[in-house]
Amino acid sequence: MKSITPEAGRAALQALIKEGSPLGPLKIMAKYVGRFFQIPLPMFKPFVVFGPEANRKVLVTERDKVLWRNTDPVTDLLRRGVLIVDGEEHDHYRKLMEPPLHPSQLPNYTDMMIRQTERVTSQWKDGDTVDMLVESRKIALLIIMQTLFSKDAWNDLPLIWTPILKAIAYISPGMWIIWRRMPRPGFKKHLKTLDDYLYRLIADRRLGAFEPDLLQHLIDAGLTDDVIRDQMLTMLIAGHDTSTALLAWTFALLGQHPDVHQRVIQEVDTLDKSPLLDQVIKESLRLYPPIHIGNRRIAEEMEFTEGNVPRDERMFYSIYLTHRDPEIWENAESFCPERFAHGRKTPPFSYVPFGGGPRACIGAAFGQAEARIVMAHLLRNYKFEFTNHKIHPHMGATLEPRPGVKFTVVARRR
Repeated sequence: MKSITPEAGRAALQALIKEGSPLGPLKIMAKYVGRFFQIPLPMFKPFVVFGPEANRKVLVTERDKVLWRNTDPVTDLLRRGVLIVDGEEHDHYRKLMEPPLHPSQLPNYTDMMIRQTERVTSQWKDGDTVDMLVESRKIALLIIMQTLFSKDAWNDLPLIWTPILKAIAYISPGMWIIWRRMPRPGFKKHLKTLDDYLYRLIADRRLGAFEPDLLQHLIDAGLTDDVIRDQMLTMLIAGHDTSTALLAWTFALLGQHPDVHQRVIQEVDTLDKSPLLDQVIKESLRLYPPIHIGNRRIAEEMEFTEGNVPRDERMFYSIYLTHRDPEIWENAESFCPERFAHGRKTPPFSYVPFGGGPRACIGAAFGQAEARIVMAHLLRNYKFEFTNHKIHPHMGATLEPRPGVKFTVVARRR
């Protein structure tokens, strides 16, 4: 492993001050040190790896050497959720949860996705300035609640909105990474509200009619209410927050590139399926992958070309750095959706917005279909004028655009 030079250290500090985000220093470390380095902070010295080799090892060939379960707030919140358990327990839960999100089910959800989008846009008036980070979250929440729990959550949004944002903040990176038991006031009441809401959904379903959804699969499998709650909360947070980030970043990139924006509008107006829109979504996932970094514990020493990670250490594998690696991607920092139109291939595991291997995102196909359907419907029915404000990536539970993505909207009367 290359040592970190004073020059690299100064550059990383300057990047942190300039960008106000760990993403800046991570890019500097990658530039100066390479695809394998250790963060040199007091009481916090995790290893960071990225690139096709690292992704293949972590996700497929040596996945048994890494543990998803950590001692952190994610585990505290999700408890026995499918994302943070290992081995047979994970495989059992995943098998139960796959049918409702199988790609074969996607055509059944199209009309519902459009209806939920229209409920949100029905609140817009011509000339309003809307934040597409917020509006995308509303749409994604309504869709995931209907899809997984057959729950019309429109009237429940005022009740669950703040608790869901608090749950996301609770598991977002923060000082707890260094000081695990730091006091965290302001969460308990809201997290209990969210728990109570989910437990009510479970109780109502046990007494109510059969629905062919995720909740029904979990109940029919004989799981306890507590384990069902863990899977529901896991899928609610992961399933809507990633879609929120994808929709918001796609709008942000279109706003910042009006030429591409206009070309997409022309395609969605004339074609049922827009190839360019699909390319824009893929490029959005490359530049701003919602799950931008993976946090793992090492169960058995792992060897990489640049060095080894000892057992019991914490390791991050960075999707964000892989997707911006100039050795893989031409003009890696530039927005270029056409890169997904040509036949040029990148190495396997160089594009992993949904992970890979047996633990690849269970909702990958669903999330991409949702983005295409929602984006196309919005662009066909509304004119979006970007307000040209500055946007920066924020490392939360997902990578999201801050302080939001603001557009002036006007209904298109075609």
